[in-house]
Amino acid sequence: MATGLFDSPPQVAASAPAAADLEAYRAFSGVAVATAALAAFSPLAFVDWWLAVVPLIGIVLGSVALRDIARRPGELTGRPLAIAAMAICVLALGGGLAYQSVVFATELPPGFARLSYAALQPADGDPPDAVPDAARALDGRDVLLKGYMYPGKQQQGIVQFLLVRDQGDCCFGGNPKITDRVLVHLADPDGIEFSPRLRKIAGRFQVRPIGTDALAGGVLYHLENASVR
Repeated sequence: MATGLFDSPPQVAASAPAAADLEAYRAFSGVAVATAALAAFSPLAFVDWWLAVVPLIGIVLGSVALRDIARRPGELTGRPLAIAAMAICVLALGGGLAYQSVVFATELPPGFARLSYAALQPADGDPPDAVPDAARALDGRDVLLKGYMYPGKQQQGIVQFLLVRDQGDCCFGGNPKITDRVLVHLADPDGIEFSPRLRKIAGRFQVRPIGTDALAGGVLYHLENASVR
């Protein structure tokens, strides 16, 4: 129909979202995204045993994401991301555990015994500075002990230092128990640099109570002629 000069043209109604578009929209699975984030950190499994929990949690979350997406295919998407992230976590978990197993099997020098701080603790009811039978049994033996360097003023060329049980003692100014301290005497006269990371020290274990200026109470245990592994 013809329109006058001043007649308004017919207005086209604003189109509402097509029903097909509404049906096509699906939210991205948040659990799949979380799985991808854990996959990014899963190589931490190569650093230490306990960090294998990172890819392990990623695998669990990936399974949850795939289950949720399968149950609500019209609402959720992200299946390819969840599958790829799970694959990375599986590879990191398997590779990390294999690597840690090889390290554990090869880190001990021939003829050496493993020593842990648990073996240095007094029995229940004994005085806090009592030397347990487990420690006396290793007196004079070559051992491998893992711990952290207690910080001092010297940062380089360190030939003698306290090896303590955990980072809380070494890094936050704590005064570790006397049974959580081992005085290390390195064989290398050039010494080592201070590091806050876990150290593996091999040496001749000795039970010899002495006083020290580094910590009140002195030390009970020593690693003589020691080296860093």
